[in-house]
Amino acid sequence: MTGLRGVMLTTATAAQVDSGLDVDVALGEGLASGAVGAFLTTLIVGAILIAVAPDYTERMMDAVVDDPIGSVVYGVVSLVVIFVLVILLVVTIVGILLAIPLLLLAYLLWAIGSAIAFLAIGDRLVSHGEGWLKPLLVGAGINGVLVVTGVGSLLAICIGAAGFGAVLRSWLD
Repeated sequence: MTGLRGVMLTTATAAQVDSGLDVDVALGEGLASGAVGAFLTTLIVGAILIAVAPDYTERMMDAVVDDPIGSVVYGVVSLVVIFVLVILLVVTIVGILLAIPLLLLAYLLWAIGSAIAFLAIGDRLVSHGEGWLKPLLVGAGINGVLVVTGVGSLLAICIGAAGFGAVLRSWLD
């Protein structure tokens, strides 16, 4: 009986131990932060692209608009290949040193491609004749609003994949 009582006391004590982590994320807060993150990423990366490489940005925007389906397919297939390659590299343990830079490069190219694709949408809605601010804000706003909803998130991923595919196509073809 003493053994059972000791086990119960130990279990009760262990169950009461506080880990020190108190993470409380409500559904709205997670969605809101994701939307703000998507908006700011598109806004900042798009502004950098327009300031540093406006010709490249316009060329990639034209590529996304000219062949959106091909760009989406290229982007999705590239994402799957990168995902499988990273998994294979991580499984080998030694490949982790290659997987981390590959993931960082893929994320950077995704941010560039996604910003270009949303900038192309913003440019179609409000032309950049008066400057890039309006199309940039419209594109970033669309990305932020799409991320808030479930179906919109899927659409935002497809739009990002189109830009990602256009950027990869320009480098690999």
